[in-house]
Amino acid sequence: MRQHEEIEQRRVELQAGLDSAKSQAQRNKLGQFATPMALAEDILRAAKSLLPKGCPVRFLDPAFGTGAFYSALLRCFPQDRIDWAKGYEIDPHYGQPARKLWEGTPLALTLGDFTTAVPPSDERGKATLVVCNPPYVRHHHLDAASKQRLRAAYVRASGVDLNGLTGLYCHFVTLSNAWMGKDALAIWLIPSEFMDVNYGGPLKEYLLNCVTLMRIHRFDPDHVQFDDALVSSAVVCFRNAAPPDGHLVEFTYGGTIVRPEQRRLVARSELRPEAKWTRLAFANKEGVGEGWQPKLSDLFAIKRGIATGANAFFVLPEAKAEELGLPHRFLKPILPSPRFVRTDEIEADEKGNPLIDPRMVLLDCRLPEDEIHQKYPRLWEYLQGGRAQCIHERYLCQHREPWYSQEYREPAPILCTYMGRTGEDKGAFRFILNHSRAITANVYLLLYPKVTLARMLHDKPELLRAVWTALNEIPWDALLDVGRVYGGGLHKMEPKELAEAPADTLLAVLPEEVSPSGKQLTLTW
Repeated sequence: MRQHEEIEQRRVELQAGLDSAKSQAQRNKLGQFATPMALAEDILRAAKSLLPKGCPVRFLDPAFGTGAFYSALLRCFPQDRIDWAKGYEIDPHYGQPARKLWEGTPLALTLGDFTTAVPPSDERGKATLVVCNPPYVRHHHLDAASKQRLRAAYVRASGVDLNGLTGLYCHFVTLSNAWMGKDALAIWLIPSEFMDVNYGGPLKEYLLNCVTLMRIHRFDPDHVQFDDALVSSAVVCFRNAAPPDGHLVEFTYGGTIVRPEQRRLVARSELRPEAKWTRLAFANKEGVGEGWQPKLSDLFAIKRGIATGANAFFVLPEAKAEELGLPHRFLKPILPSPRFVRTDEIEADEKGNPLIDPRMVLLDCRLPEDEIHQKYPRLWEYLQGGRAQCIHERYLCQHREPWYSQEYREPAPILCTYMGRTGEDKGAFRFILNHSRAITANVYLLLYPKVTLARMLHDKPELLRAVWTALNEIPWDALLDVGRVYGGGLHKMEPKELAEAPADTLLAVLPEEVSPSGKQLTLTW
């Protein structure tokens, strides 16, 4: 045991040195976030309690790094129980030093891409225990060929097709199936977001139908597990066996895996139709009544603000645009980022321009470049500067005609910040009353009243303030419940998620004609 402790000390020092030799951007692109040793040991202790007594340990870590899980394995299991141990590491920057570090131990470490490796065909060559913290590589860091290859492999492994936004970690989970023996145990440390986002659907289908999902532990998002990544983490545990009838899945929350703060059993049949597992398994259900519940989608159409593809180029301070001589006819008022908007009510001048500092404008022109060159030389010069920066080759710009035009948005009377932290003064999300003609970038959600509500607001404009006040009276817990949470208490909310928020507080201030009739509102879009 002392020998293992000495090796672990060297491993921790090695990990720190290797991490410091790479930039944060490089490690983010490859999804390289090392598992803290305390967490690794907690996971292996849980594994030991779940493996049948006498079951030989054939250990596999498909994303080995420097070997935090392998080190924990050696500390938690007696050596005579370990039949063999294998690992894969794609990055030689970590793999080669790790191979040297673990010389003389039962480890066979392959330097290569686990997703392209050929799984064993015989049962003794398959793992009884898979433990992994897979690379958290987002979809936009995967090239088209890799996406196509991984997608085909995912379908073969699970029978479920993928969303194009799926991250690499989801592929690791399903591809490992071919490496697992019958009834083998798998424990994965992955971002908890898969339980709530659309692209997590295929992974949830795999966990429900292809294996026996035993337990999901979600860490308190205020207690980030990784010092170098704001990711809210979950530990997913399953066996390589078909789920039995009436199977119950254990959901735990907070504390450690071995000693969680909360524990709940949920029927597998209950999970199947649930879009957001965190709401079902972790939300406080007290006070939730039966029957129809009004939602914001009954009253509003909710959209994201515009995505320019290059905010630093297309969004300028008004004074800077004037200095550059950009024509006023191609400039639209746009609100700055929420962190610069100190008020929750945007007043306007007689032209509808927002009375806010800094005053920002959006460049939006639909004339062809040759006409701009002839009529507006200062604008043409500015656009040539954008070409020199290859802004016209960026993804969103490439798909617009011309590349310097913007998608259309009407000014919205009510805005909502889509991201925030619960520790901030105004809470995670803010509803903002907008009296101006300014539009917004995609850091805001835009609330457009549906037809019946819009007619009421037209007939009785003062009602808008009451609606805005009622939005701000929606309990914070209800808003956090429909959104998603990341490490460090960072909360985000997409339009479809905000649409699910309760609208009870709004019905209290609206006329009788929008009261529920037959458990639905008589509003149309």
